[in-house]
Amino acid sequence: MPDEEYQKILFEFNDTATDYPRDKTIVDLFEEQVDKTPNTIAIVFENQQLTYQELNTRANQLAHYLQSVGVKPEVLVGICVERSLEMVIGLLGILKAGELMCH
Repeated sequence: MPDEEYQKILFEFNDTATDYPRDKTIVDLFEEQVDKTPNTIAIVFENQQLTYQELNTRANQLAHYLQSVGVKPEVLVGICVERSLEMVIGLLGILKAGELMCH
């Protein structure tokens, strides 16, 4: 591989540093996006898609269920699913369940 191509792949393509609010959680940032663009497509998998509002609603439903069975901050929750919309809903729901309050 030519050195120029090697440098591009190794350094330019991996230059993903960006500023972000360090005082906000992933859940906070996601919910800000829901507020800004609730009807915009947030996720697509194969022939399925969800808007930010739909994804948020489904993740909140899961988070409330998890909290009802004892999930709270610092409680570990495992997830074992194939790549799917449900995987993203599950991950977001788990993060939300660990927040002090679901929005």
